[in-house]
Amino acid sequence: MSDSRPISIFPPTPRDDLPDDIQEVFAKCENKLGFIPNVLRVYAMDPPKFRAFRAMSNDLLLADSPLSQLEREMTAVVVSAVNRCHYCLVAHSAAVRQLSGDSNLADTLTKNYRAANLSPRTRAMLDFARKLAETPDRIDEPDRQKLRDIGLNNLAIFHLCAVVGFFSMTNRVASATAMTPNPEYQPWFSGENKKKES
Repeated sequence: MSDSRPISIFPPTPRDDLPDDIQEVFAKCENKLGFIPNVLRVYAMDPPKFRAFRAMSNDLLLADSPLSQLEREMTAVVVSAVNRCHYCLVAHSAAVRQLSGDSNLADTLTKNYRAANLSPRTRAMLDFARKLAETPDRIDEPDRQKLRDIGLNNLAIFHLCAVVGFFSMTNRVASATAMTPNPEYQPWFSGENKKKES
């Protein structure tokens, strides 16, 4: 699906001007997703930051983890809701819809995760994520103990903190640069496409 809208306050770098490895990533996105996520097109203006962003994003959201991919995407949505990041709310609620098969869950997470029907584990994780995103200076040992009480070990807690920290950064970059969500995310709402590694 073509889209003539700006992708951000920055014009996209002409594809032919991009390094070969970034062009290869774009081709992979087109092959697997059918489009290039605008966040990648924005980061491509600075190739070292593109590579760092993509490596960290893929590691945090797709690599092996004590947290499920759905749990990580739900965390991304809750943090993005705290920060009111339009781009990340659209992109990652689409991922929640795809992974969970539950449109209502994705919609509720974008507005108020406390109203969602969540397991005690998920609720505790998202409570921690919200507090860390909103008031990081107020995180203390009782907050970490609540995660241990629902079965998270130290590695899982670290992974959760890393996801929250990553989206606390990317939300700000996306909002400050007025990143526009791709219209191609819409088919994911009906499960027609699958979110895959970018």
